[in-house]
Amino acid sequence: MRAVVQRVLEASVTVDGELVGSCDQGLLILICAMRGDTEVQAQKLALKLSKLRIFQDDAGKMNLSVRDIQGSALVVSQFTLAADTKGNRPGFSTAADPETGKALYTSFAKHLAALDVPVQTGVFGADMKVALVNDGPVTIWIDTDQ
Repeated sequence: MRAVVQRVLEASVTVDGELVGSCDQGLLILICAMRGDTEVQAQKLALKLSKLRIFQDDAGKMNLSVRDIQGSALVVSQFTLAADTKGNRPGFSTAADPETGKALYTSFAKHLAALDVPVQTGVFGADMKVALVNDGPVTIWIDTDQ
């Protein structure tokens, strides 16, 4: 699975003008299931992100996780993270098929919530509008195949 993780002060996602998910201080996680990904990758990624120390401690060092700060997460599906950009028009053949992608997206969110991170989500496959206030800015790309 592939994710872009942003440390945020707040984030929200709307579909057709309706707010469907939001978080306060925590993580905005844009996520894509790749062809060949399994439940193992979803679980592994949720565990990694729940422990990722990208929030500042009292000394100003990135030493705290989203759980340490009692933050929350907004998880948004984004198949375009699978983009092959060798040419001028991106290809997305490395993304999981929609049925598998939705199942792994849902599974990832459930695993993260089970790790004591309050989670809200976007709507898989919808045309979503995402708003955020990136804190830092801190933006990290993670691939479970790394």
